[in-house]
Amino acid sequence: MNNEYRPLNLYTNFEEAANAFPETPIYFDEQLPAFPELALATTYMKANEAVVHRAQQLRALGIKKGDEVVVYKSANFDSYLLAVAVSYIGAVPAMLSYHLPAKMMDVLSLRLELPWFIYDEETAERCQQMENTIPEKLIHVKSLIDVEVSTHYSQEELELHEISYFTHTSGTTGIPKLIAHSANSMGWRTKYQREIFSRIDNQKGLLAFHISPVHSRFNIGVSSLMSMGFPFLPIANMQKESIVRVLKEYQPYAFETHPNNFVQLAVVAKQNPEAFRSIKYLHSTFDAINKATMETFLKCSKHENPIFLQIYGQSECGPMILKAHTRESIQNLNAREMGVGLPGLTEARVVDQDGNVAPANVSGNIHFHSKGRALTYFKEDTRFQENVYGEWWDTGDYGVMDESGVLFLLDRQVDLIENVESNLAIEDILLDQHEFLDEVVIIRDKGGKPQPILSVAEGHEMNWEAWWQSIEEMPYLNEPIIMDYDDIPRTATMKVQRLQMERELIAQQ
Repeated sequence: MNNEYRPLNLYTNFEEAANAFPETPIYFDEQLPAFPELALATTYMKANEAVVHRAQQLRALGIKKGDEVVVYKSANFDSYLLAVAVSYIGAVPAMLSYHLPAKMMDVLSLRLELPWFIYDEETAERCQQMENTIPEKLIHVKSLIDVEVSTHYSQEELELHEISYFTHTSGTTGIPKLIAHSANSMGWRTKYQREIFSRIDNQKGLLAFHISPVHSRFNIGVSSLMSMGFPFLPIANMQKESIVRVLKEYQPYAFETHPNNFVQLAVVAKQNPEAFRSIKYLHSTFDAINKATMETFLKCSKHENPIFLQIYGQSECGPMILKAHTRESIQNLNAREMGVGLPGLTEARVVDQDGNVAPANVSGNIHFHSKGRALTYFKEDTRFQENVYGEWWDTGDYGVMDESGVLFLLDRQVDLIENVESNLAIEDILLDQHEFLDEVVIIRDKGGKPQPILSVAEGHEMNWEAWWQSIEEMPYLNEPIIMDYDDIPRTATMKVQRLQMERELIAQQ
């Protein structure tokens, strides 16, 4: 398939892939609650047939073209398949994380004017707790499977410029914003992703991934890889025993997950390097990642020249800036280095507070230019426009660009700490130095001073002597607070909710 620009209709893309590559396999590590007929292995064509059947059932329940349908269920690949089925009807899937509490969902439900909801056991209690729903519009996946269909409904498509898909922001600073995408905007993102896939030397290697299904990255990645006929393995269970078993059994050629999942998996990779031997291409999703974590996975690979592709982006703009790392290049890496844009598709710049381009090596706000920029924040366009500078988007991140146009990420603008150039850089350094830690987060205390939050890795003890030695020449840091990894508040994509942690810390002081 050549890589010309094409708008992305989720179902049309799925059907075309099924027709072009009918026997290409899809594997699962767990059975899909909403698609039990697919078992643990299926093909593009069988998956397409199941999607069409679910679409008929959804239409029989009364969902019609233009309706908003919230997919609010456990994080598994059937969330995406349900979104494709909703797209077949010409309705608009809204992908909302199962982590979101009932009160937050009530706000988003009002914003969507009381939409349909597809939910499961994971979210059933919260759906019942919500006040802003219409009971007749609540569909449990178990009841959906049993709906009888007497009429066949043909596919319906929305206009290419219309809102056809919703994702949401991480919610690290409060109520998530609903990000509106169209077939046109998503088409540019799939063009970007196909360009990346085209550089994989084994065109039919198995692609494995663990990505939140509600992340804007998910539909772009799956749509792109299917359009090129890759076999793939979406992984739902990240528990140590399960991930080791699955990787050994399927031996994927490429693997993608969120940076914080890579950090969490690094301990597993050190204990079970053979599970990651088959992987030549590693890919982190949309955020910076520390050097030691990348090096761990590159060392596991049996391949002569494995690559860890770091892509920095944002849900509003899609994948943007990329940097490929090898075993050799990573030795002298500055982990804050994000790389460069993809010519003709994405670009970054650094500006001052007034939007004027900063000179090289002068820090400022990071702006993105992307043909795949989202349409708006639904019902909050004023907030969206606050970040728009003509064709450029203010990411909310703070960084610097060198003379060669290489971008370095320093911090989120809202996380800046006085006298600390980059708390993310300090976190990277400390994680790289200390194998006994699997998380380092630096937030602000009541007085605005940097407060480290540490999580000790499983099977290790806190090494206080090594800690104090490692920070001797760093900016002042408070005495660390130790927390269990699972107690650190996170978003659906495992981002640390720093502002929530700061509020809780200040309330205790």
